[in-house]
Amino acid sequence: MAAVKIGEILKSRNLITETQLQIALVQQKITGELLGATIVKLGFVSSKELGQSLAEQAGVEFIDLGQYPISEEALRLIPKEVAETSGFIPIEITDGRLCIGLTNPSNIVAVDKATAITGRQLKVCMVDPDNYREHLEKGYFFLENPVQQSTEKIIREIKETHTAGGQAITSLSDLILIDGIRRNATDVHITPAAGITHVFYRIDGVLQYGHGLPQVVHSGIVSRIKILSKMDIAEMRLPQDGSFTFDFLNKGYDIRVSTVPTIYGENVVMRILSGTGSLLSLENLGFDEHNVRTIRALFQKPYGVILIAGPTGSGKTTTLYAALREINLLERNVITVEDPVEYKLSLTKQSQVNEKTGYDFAFAARNFMRQDPDVMLIGEIRDEETARIAIRTSITGHLVLSTIHSNDAVTAIPRLLDLKVDKFLMSSSLLAIIAQRLARRICPFCKTDHTLSDSERELFEERQIQIEKTYKGAGCSKCNGSGYAGRSVIGEILPVDDELRDLIYSDVPITAIQSAAARKGMIPLKEDGLRKVAAGLISIDELLRVTG
Repeated sequence: MAAVKIGEILKSRNLITETQLQIALVQQKITGELLGATIVKLGFVSSKELGQSLAEQAGVEFIDLGQYPISEEALRLIPKEVAETSGFIPIEITDGRLCIGLTNPSNIVAVDKATAITGRQLKVCMVDPDNYREHLEKGYFFLENPVQQSTEKIIREIKETHTAGGQAITSLSDLILIDGIRRNATDVHITPAAGITHVFYRIDGVLQYGHGLPQVVHSGIVSRIKILSKMDIAEMRLPQDGSFTFDFLNKGYDIRVSTVPTIYGENVVMRILSGTGSLLSLENLGFDEHNVRTIRALFQKPYGVILIAGPTGSGKTTTLYAALREINLLERNVITVEDPVEYKLSLTKQSQVNEKTGYDFAFAARNFMRQDPDVMLIGEIRDEETARIAIRTSITGHLVLSTIHSNDAVTAIPRLLDLKVDKFLMSSSLLAIIAQRLARRICPFCKTDHTLSDSERELFEERQIQIEKTYKGAGCSKCNGSGYAGRSVIGEILPVDDELRDLIYSDVPITAIQSAAARKGMIPLKEDGLRKVAAGLISIDELLRVTG
């Protein structure tokens, strides 16, 4: 497909403007890359949006490989070299037909190759370029190097010899991390117990059991992780923190490590950060139409503070960047300071804190004012100085975006007061607080009816939400038996108007602010979740898990 045509397709779908297209063409001339790749690199559209647009134009189905596990049976039919050079990926076999994913809808060579090699009828789908490259590498790597079998082989050798040599420790440590990457885990827990070490993976916000290892390997694995993280391997009585970069299939993963002493040995938790997450739109995150319109309007404001609230792992940074895409980055100077930089967005100046050198959120925010910013993104408000600088920056005519740890939108206010923020300055600068959770979506391949109990039905009746039937996931091969695939935001938005400003300044109880917000139409977290249950997106069990 011609490069110019891609630009016209994206323009016709209002995904890019003529100005953005012209800037992409300028950059393309310098870099020599394809126009589609350039537009994605500039952050004007995501790789997924590009793939979806091309799929619609060609009249074929789009498959999101991030939510769609690739069948090993399909991969075995096509050699990796053929798939790579021909530009397609085998996805699955259904009713004897092979489904292949293309990044270019006019790739006739791929169709001919796949047909000639397999002799099967084909179903052609579109996939986005970023996911294509990553899943092609991962799919064939794990086909040739099954993690479970490799782990079991090393464990057998250790049991036979009753010792764990350096090579076995190195291999096991790598396999634990590689399996976490394979499972799309956010955290890896290495937990010692009596006679065994357990490995758990946090996937879609829930811990899942991974492996059981002989206790003899525990101290060796902990020592290796400590050495990689530049920790003190001799110190086993105190908690420690560190980090390292793990390279796997041409991609660097930022690993944040924490160790804590327990009665059976040191417990290790590793957070896996890919550093190159794919940008999403507000709609794809799961916000409903009303909330999307509200967020878009808020992010067009010239000054003030917008906070995203929620616990760790609730998707705050992802929402912040999805909303940041709504800002005209060609007309407004956006500067960010983060720990770490999770999404790379062109035309923004992104900076990463370094506590060891004294470069923290507060220090960065103070110095950013000399960079002529219109919008300042501070990764997290976690101390008094950062909170004070964020508020004062917004009052001097800048839009300040940040995250804060609180249970819901209203309780972010006492959290700020706890950080010694001046009440008058806070009430006059706050534009809105968006609180959110991430709930697992029901797997579309094993979705079945669920009968509500009387107490569950009462939840809907209390909020006058019409409910005919609800669903849950039965568990299948595509969702690894969990019944869930992907996650959706459950959110509430508290826009701060003059009445709420007066209430905040007047030091009234939080319940009074909550009542005023509800009267003005704020949909609470739980109610937004119940609406998603009624729409068949999430299960009632999942809603109760994340909201209580």
